[in-house]
Amino acid sequence: MKHVSISLLGFVAVGFPLFGFLFAIVWSIIYDYDASVRTVCHVSNFLPTISSAIGGFTPQRYIWRICIALQAGLRFMLAFCYYNWHLRIHIGQYQAVYKKVVSFAITCHVIENLALVILSSISSTDNGDVHEYSFIIFMVCSQVYMLVSCILISWTHRSATFKVTAQDVKWLRVKWFLFIFNLAIFLLSVYLYFRHNEYCEPYIYSWFALGEYLTILSNIAFHGLCCVDFQQYSFTVLDTEDISTGRFKDS
Repeated sequence: MKHVSISLLGFVAVGFPLFGFLFAIVWSIIYDYDASVRTVCHVSNFLPTISSAIGGFTPQRYIWRICIALQAGLRFMLAFCYYNWHLRIHIGQYQAVYKKVVSFAITCHVIENLALVILSSISSTDNGDVHEYSFIIFMVCSQVYMLVSCILISWTHRSATFKVTAQDVKWLRVKWFLFIFNLAIFLLSVYLYFRHNEYCEPYIYSWFALGEYLTILSNIAFHGLCCVDFQQYSFTVLDTEDISTGRFKDS
């Protein structure tokens, strides 16, 4: 039988969108700068928005879509892992409520991933409404998942069956920081977006774009902490012939 580190799968899962994001932004700045920073009201800007970079130009759009498609299956697998990871802890009389909250969190995780696939596959130029609604669903589910995930971990730290270490406390604080930062920078980005639409001032759309970047990067960082959560866990791949004969060999 063979063992596959879940942390490694998590690293690959967050690596795909990170590479796709960085490639789209850098390539747009180098090769499509003037077109990517142009706005309807023709004010000066210095950064392209994510929608412009991943939806308006090639090869950026194709690299981004391929990266999101490749990470989708791994993210669904990690959602299943997190479901079992949370339920490894028994919190006593509130276990039934705890299990329902875990199910809710994992559902948000799955919907977030589905919405990301849809908004990446259908750009704002292909179908603006579908892209916009998918983005809204993505952000709502992302924020809810991060919040509930932090609450669940805080809850398990108070469980008598869980021995809390200094590392556990440290990484929970990191998760809380990433959630609060993600929420704050997203709200600031929303403000800048509407301010640009209302007043069309120079560079405001670029500051909105920077807010988008930080929102995406903090989201990726939060999900990247699965490498810490699952550092002691692995998948085991068994040979069906060994199972049928009762022989299990490490290889």
